[in-house]
Amino acid sequence: MTLAHLLAFNITLLAAFLSPGPAMLYALRNTLRGGVGLGMATGCGLAVVAAGWTLMAFLGLQAVFVLVPWAYGVLKVAGAAYLIWLAWHIWRDTGAALPDAADRPTGRVAWRAFAMGMLVNLANPKSVLFAAAVLVVIFPAGLPPAQIALIVGNHLLLELLGYGLLAWALSRPVLRARYLGARRWLDRLAALVLGALGVRLAWPEGQGGAAMSGAAP
Repeated sequence: MTLAHLLAFNITLLAAFLSPGPAMLYALRNTLRGGVGLGMATGCGLAVVAAGWTLMAFLGLQAVFVLVPWAYGVLKVAGAAYLIWLAWHIWRDTGAALPDAADRPTGRVAWRAFAMGMLVNLANPKSVLFAAAVLVVIFPAGLPPAQIALIVGNHLLLELLGYGLLAWALSRPVLRARYLGARRWLDRLAALVLGALGVRLAWPEGQGGAAMSGAAP
């Protein structure tokens, strides 16, 4: 592995991070609702699982999905059900009172945000297929364990930095005030998008192992 390989990987991660998806949407909403502390807790949960999918790709989870297709199907159904459940709760809680963005979240609230962030990324098993496709294209085969650990650690660090910057930027009072002004519609839009992603995840993907393609998360 060379520095050029790692740079190419980081550029790909940045492009994927900036693309809209359930993880980014959930981190954005939690930051605007609860401030930088809640946003960071959510981002940490998202980051841990994102890096974990990269580790799983190195360890061969994609091969397990190919050999045991029903395992992939079970994960897809569970993930779809969770995204739809999350969408319903966001829609239901549209009018609920918000915490003070200036307050640090309590330990229980922070851990809940961390766990929910993990579940959002765990809900999409396509992420490991995306990670596997990226790794195959960018890195040479047969990397030693130390280099694999470096790549996974690099991924975790970039995710943490990305969500940290997002939480800091979106916790500014001006953005929070604008969110509160349009909160009802933005929360309902978030619920509809997450629900649609859940339905799409559960939708049959054609015949002959189309689910095994390296689709982006």
